[in-house]
Amino acid sequence: MDVERDRGTSESHFAAFVEMLSSAVGHSDRAAPLRAYCAGLILPGERKSVEPMAARVEPTRVQAAHQSLHHFVAKAGWSDEAVMAKVRTHALAMIERHGPIRAWIIDDTGFPKKGVHSVGVSRQYCGQLGKQDNCQIAVSLSVANDHASLPIAYRLYLPQVWADDPARRAKAGVPDDIVFRTKPQIALDQVRTAQAQGVAPGVVLADAGYGVDTTFRTGLTKVGLAYVVGVQSSMSLWPPGVSPRAQPRTMSLLPETSLAS
Repeated sequence: MDVERDRGTSESHFAAFVEMLSSAVGHSDRAAPLRAYCAGLILPGERKSVEPMAARVEPTRVQAAHQSLHHFVAKAGWSDEAVMAKVRTHALAMIERHGPIRAWIIDDTGFPKKGVHSVGVSRQYCGQLGKQDNCQIAVSLSVANDHASLPIAYRLYLPQVWADDPARRAKAGVPDDIVFRTKPQIALDQVRTAQAQGVAPGVVLADAGYGVDTTFRTGLTKVGLAYVVGVQSSMSLWPPGVSPRAQPRTMSLLPETSLAS
């Protein structure tokens, strides 16, 4: 009985959560595919692409479910940023009951891919594999306290080979206003947006992939955020209040040479 009661409670919580998200996807016709998509993401199964998710969610009408999910993901005009804002408003209040936000965590996540047609797929370093390979990369910003963490921004990184290829962009449906931006540039945009939206501040944490970027670190200082980031061992450092000093120029004197006839 306890199992049945817990299952019913989980299902009711899931239904309420999806209903809350539905207001962020616009037209009411998108509520059903949103529910199916969310269910597909949390159900067992390694592959989370549309077709296998449709088979798990509605095994008796896979083709129709696949078409509905594909349209929702690839064609429907809803904003992922609006959905994430809804999630943030809902979840952050519960997280902050256990204490104030202490950190903003910047990271990127690699998704290994076999093909070359998914947007942003390129041969690049994939943290999930620990090596260079064919993958997509997404940059994320999460906020955290001692109790939990919550992703509040998430954006696909578009490599320059994609950004500079009009035919490839057109075939994949990449909007014209999406241009090449480095991962630190994307992360700094996410930080500025979170500040503008009134997210409680925290110390920014990032690995050396971001920490070595001087413009990124300077940008964090300009918006008033402290940071702890990874750097390379070759980086030069100066104490607070001390500026880099130009090295004195030295002149080398060449020894006289004699010419032999």
